[in-house]
Amino acid sequence: MNPTLSLLLETLAPGLLVIGVALVALPWLRPKDEWARAAVVAVVIVLMWRYMLWRWLSTLPPIGLNVDWIVGVLFAGVETLAIIGTTIGLIGLTRVSNRTPEVERNLAWLNAQEPPPLVDVFICTYNEDQAILERTIIGATAMDYGRFRVWVLDDGRRPWLEALSRELGAGYLTRPDTAHAKAGNINNGLKHVATLPEPPDVISILDADFVPTAQFLRRTLSLLREGDVGIVQTPQHFINPDPLQTNLSIAGVWPDEQRYFFDVVLASKDAWGAAFCCGTSSVIRFAELQRIGGFPTDSVTEDYLVTLKMKQAGFRTVYLNERLSLGLAPEGLKEYITQRSRWALGFMQIFRGPLGPLRRGNGLSAIDRISLTEAFLYWFGSYAFRMLGIIVPILYLLLNVNAVQADVATTLSYYVPHFAASAIAAGWMAQSRVMPIMTDVTQLLAASQILQAVAHGLLKPTGQRFKVTAKGGDRSQRLVQWPLLNMFLIYLGLTIIGVLWAFLLEDGTKLRDSSALCLFWSWYNIIVLTIACLVCIEQPRYRSAERLAAGGDAMVQTGAGAASTHRVLDLSLGGARLLGSLEAEPGSELTMAFEGLRLPAKVVRRGEHDFAVRFENLGTARADLIRLVYSGRYSAAVERIEPTRVAAAIFGRVMR
Repeated sequence: MNPTLSLLLETLAPGLLVIGVALVALPWLRPKDEWARAAVVAVVIVLMWRYMLWRWLSTLPPIGLNVDWIVGVLFAGVETLAIIGTTIGLIGLTRVSNRTPEVERNLAWLNAQEPPPLVDVFICTYNEDQAILERTIIGATAMDYGRFRVWVLDDGRRPWLEALSRELGAGYLTRPDTAHAKAGNINNGLKHVATLPEPPDVISILDADFVPTAQFLRRTLSLLREGDVGIVQTPQHFINPDPLQTNLSIAGVWPDEQRYFFDVVLASKDAWGAAFCCGTSSVIRFAELQRIGGFPTDSVTEDYLVTLKMKQAGFRTVYLNERLSLGLAPEGLKEYITQRSRWALGFMQIFRGPLGPLRRGNGLSAIDRISLTEAFLYWFGSYAFRMLGIIVPILYLLLNVNAVQADVATTLSYYVPHFAASAIAAGWMAQSRVMPIMTDVTQLLAASQILQAVAHGLLKPTGQRFKVTAKGGDRSQRLVQWPLLNMFLIYLGLTIIGVLWAFLLEDGTKLRDSSALCLFWSWYNIIVLTIACLVCIEQPRYRSAERLAAGGDAMVQTGAGAASTHRVLDLSLGGARLLGSLEAEPGSELTMAFEGLRLPAKVVRRGEHDFAVRFENLGTARADLIRLVYSGRYSAAVERIEPTRVAAAIFGRVMR
């Protein structure tokens, strides 16, 4: 056998063994079986720390006050923090909860309550458009529950919103200032309802863009049967694609970035008793919330902090993983980064505050402390490691800063088993909702701003402003996020120059002696940076309303009186796409009868196998259409994820 091929096979043997065992064993294991998950996680952790131990014992430069040693220790230290956080996260994933059976058991109890708990629903708003607020108010007032009131908490103090609220049957509350942002707005609402002749038993929080389904209150309130349950949180599902889905043209093959957190991570945290409030789409016991002084205002992530304060008072948060509301994901990259940076800042404020995991005697359980520590390691360790993963190879290739000293064969024998096991296990447990390259792109996009937020939260935790995630607005034009794009282009250019320098100008010397990991990362980083650059070029969004996959038949009647039945393929507030041919030209008027609604429409496109209509002049039917679209029966979610299709879609976007 060729000596080079023999050496390569010997080097890759541990990694190939891991892949082979996974291919043989995992099809026989159920992802929801806790013992199976624990066994898989144990293997991953062993291989992960085998790699990390090698990093510390064999790859650091000789000790000394020089650039190589300082950068090498810094890099290994940050990587260790990231690995510790990953280890905690993996242990957490060994359990998963499903509270749907508990809800089904408790519904009879809730229906027997006389009177049922009174709920005040708070819709928190600052600057959202009328179209967004209209559908949220309509959805909230149409919930299938006997005793609730809806209040629009308007920090924008807009007269038109007061009129709209009254028209749609909701109360309207405002205040003279915007102190403490969303938390202050909610507390103002709490003060008002506390003075009413009949204060509520429970409050529910909705962001301005989140429309609840009809069953939202009934199903969440059923989990309050246990007396120590203070908060019930539900997942955030989105009707529109996030910036990664839109700008990479992968909305049809890849789920939104939050699906992994809500479908996998938070369900696992709930199994360990570490679920936390995520703000919108939650219900909270009113009396207990009043007892802790309302929503805390010393963190911009007041939702997580309210969970900790409720725990201090003896009340836990539980998580119901059902699609009970639909909202808007951040529509632009700038808004996406603003949201993530605010989360990072808020967690650092909590970490430094009285309820931080390192404070003794604050009443937090061991699980709470571990969960907070994991959050700190995620926001700091993972994002710092992602940035250093871009910078360290550049320093080596261009400035000869030798921070990682290892030959090619040894590097592959330690790194490939760790990487392969981590990637395969994460994909198996999360049902393919994670891919290493997509995770790295996601982290890189916001890394510099998040690390700034981490520094602000740790060094100056007080006095930080709450930055609202803007929703709505005109998205019909292509927009380039030049500051981010320029930064990624600089990193990309330096990486390419470094690789060319190593290959062409130095005869491959750097490829033979050491730091193979840095070189391999340079090639990988070129791919990650290229994708990140594409995300910075924001594609236009022409639809005013996002379409959801539908189903069922509709009767279509043209102006000429001809009627035909068609399967509804997708549906939105603006129109629908139906299967089959239609004997009507674009521009023709028709009536679409669907799910008990009669919807005036106009043909906008006619194809060989389908056609599309736009709803017009709906009048009073618009409210009924909103209730139908946001009923929870229709979804934009990607149910089946195939990595090959994701890769093909991204490659197609690169080549355009």
